[in-house]
Amino acid sequence: MAEFKLPTETVELPSKGLLYPENSPLASGTIEMKYMTAKEEDILTNVNLIQNGTVIDKLLKSLIVTEGVDYNSLLTGDKNAIMVAARILAYGKDYEIEYNGERHTVDLSQIKQKQINLDLLKSRVNSFTYKLPHSGNEVSFKLLTHEDERLIDREQEGLKKLNKENSSEVTTRLKYTITGVNGNTEQKDIRDFIDNYLLARDARALRKYYSSISPDVDLKFKPNGGEEDVDLPIGLTFFWPDSES
Repeated sequence: MAEFKLPTETVELPSKGLLYPENSPLASGTIEMKYMTAKEEDILTNVNLIQNGTVIDKLLKSLIVTEGVDYNSLLTGDKNAIMVAARILAYGKDYEIEYNGERHTVDLSQIKQKQINLDLLKSRVNSFTYKLPHSGNEVSFKLLTHEDERLIDREQEGLKKLNKENSSEVTTRLKYTITGVNGNTEQKDIRDFIDNYLLARDARALRKYYSSISPDVDLKFKPNGGEEDVDLPIGLTFFWPDSES
């Protein structure tokens, strides 16, 4: 039987692998991915996967060739880096988008990793502390993983089934991020604190600090070469560049 070679690329993780256990293949700080094949295009056109929102995860799992990777443990920022790399390997670096009624071409190869203090990650423990500046309470928190994001989405869906006007995304995310308050790690007490005692300005300060230490890629661009950064829209055409034609 003929042997066919499939090209692969090594992708650097924004976390440098510092928040994964030493026995994890992710601890190396890199992950190996293959180029997209016709098999992966079948995944991208699977209506059921598109409708249930799992198509991108199914795709990325198929493209990762590093053995023993626990996909659920991937930090959100590392997953973002893998997603951008997968798009470049599949369809090239040029990403056509529409912003404020104008067409733009974003060079995905120019997306950089965020500059963070890596010394904060060298304990290999996904746990951090932050003193809320206005109330003085001290919280412990973790950086979210793919599994956390999945659980957040599931909880949000459940809440919306109970109340279609439910808008609790901010507090739900905090309930999966914060792991302790003033040394108290009881989940019911953490949720009570978030629902009833967490000041809005403290919540904003925590989100800002979280963003400042979280390994990730900078998914922003400058329209028309301007000075203001805006979020890069990751829509249908990110992995379906011909979907509008």
